[in-house]
Amino acid sequence: MTDDAGRDDRESKEAERRRRWRLALGGDDEDGLSERDLRMDRALSALYGTAPGGGSGRGGSGRRGGLGASAPRVARWLGDIREFFPTPVVQVIQRDAFDRLNLKAMLLEPEFLATLEADVHLVADLISLRAAMPETAKDTARQVVRKVVDELMAKLAHATTETIRGAVRRGRRTHRPRFADIDWPRTIHANLRHWQAEHRTIVPERLVGFANQARIKADLDQVILCVDQSGSMATSVVYASIFGAVMASLPVIETRLVCFDTAVVDLSEDLADPVDVLFGVQLGGGTDINAALAYCQDLVTRPAKTHLVLITDLFEGGNAPEMLQRAAALVAAGVNLIVLLALSDDGRPSYDTGHAQALAALGCPVFACTPDQFPDLMAAALKRDDLAGWAAGRDISLVRAGHADAP
Repeated sequence: MTDDAGRDDRESKEAERRRRWRLALGGDDEDGLSERDLRMDRALSALYGTAPGGGSGRGGSGRRGGLGASAPRVARWLGDIREFFPTPVVQVIQRDAFDRLNLKAMLLEPEFLATLEADVHLVADLISLRAAMPETAKDTARQVVRKVVDELMAKLAHATTETIRGAVRRGRRTHRPRFADIDWPRTIHANLRHWQAEHRTIVPERLVGFANQARIKADLDQVILCVDQSGSMATSVVYASIFGAVMASLPVIETRLVCFDTAVVDLSEDLADPVDVLFGVQLGGGTDINAALAYCQDLVTRPAKTHLVLITDLFEGGNAPEMLQRAAALVAAGVNLIVLLALSDDGRPSYDTGHAQALAALGCPVFACTPDQFPDLMAAALKRDDLAGWAAGRDISLVRAGHADAP
C-alpha cells in the first residue's frame, strides 16, 4: 500500500468514527452525514433529543425531541426506526417512546397499532388498556396479541409438551405398548441388529413403550398456575397464560389457571385459546394473595398430587399473616407449593423480601424463572425433584429464610 493510499484509508476510518460518534451523541453539525444518516438522526432526536424533565438527552444538544400527538407522524417515525435498526432495538425504542413521550394513548388508534413491532411488552400494554380501547381498535389489538401469542406458542409449546410428557411418563416401561405409546427412539435402538439393508429399514421385533398412558383423571397430577395480575406482573401473566394453554392441551396432567388482584378469576375454561385468556385478564389494581390461595386451596382434592405455582411479587395488600398461615397449611397437607417472583425475560424482579423469606422458611422454593427455564422447572416439579438443587444447577438464585440475596 502506498503512503497516499494508507493516508486515505486512515482518513476514511477517522471520518467513519466521527460519523458514528455524531449519530450516537447527537448535535447540530451535519458535515459528513448522508441523507440516510440525517433521517436516522432525526428519528433518534425525536425521542432522545431532550431527556425527561427538560435536560439534554443526546450529547448536550439543545434541540428538543418530540413526536406530537399525531398517529400518522408516529407511524412514519416507527417506519423509519424499523428501517434503520434490527427488531430487538426497535422494541427497546418503542418502549422508551411509550415511557418518555407518553404515547400509550396512541395504542387506542387502530392505524397506529398496525404499525407497531409486536412483542410481549406490547401485549401487556394492550391488555392493560383494553377497557379504555374503542371498539374500532379492539379487533386490531386482538390481531396484534394473536401474532405475538402464535410466535411464543411456536417457540415454547414443543419443548414444554415433550419435557412434561417425559416427566409424567417416568413410570414403568412395557414391551407390549399400544401404538400411540411406543417410544420410537428406544425401540429403534433396541432393534438395530435387525437392520435390513436391502429394504433400508429396521424390523422392530422388540417394542419399547410406556405403561402409564391410560391414566384415569383421578390419577392425574394437578397443576394450578395462580398468577398475580397486578400491573407489575404484566409480562408474567402473558407467559403464564401461554404455558397454561400448552399444559391444558396435555391429557397427562390436569391444568388450571387462576388470576387475581383484589378479586380472583378462574380462567381454566378458556385455556383452549390463550388469546381469550389474555382478554379475560384485567391488569392493574391491588393484590390479595390470601384470597387467591384460599380459592386454590378449595381446588385441591389430592394434595400429594397437586403442584401449586404461585406467580407473584408478594406485595400483599390483603391479610398477610393469614396468607402465610394458608401457605403453611398447603405445604403441611403435601401440596408442592412453588413461588415464582417473576416469569419473564426481564431479569432481577422487585418483590417483598420479608414475605419471600417467610415462604422460604416453610420449605417453598422461591425464585424468578425465565420462560426458557419453565418447562424444565415443571418437569422437575412433577417428579418431586429437589427444586433448590435444580435451581442451583442452573445458577438460579433462591430466596432463603433470613437472607435477602435474591434472584
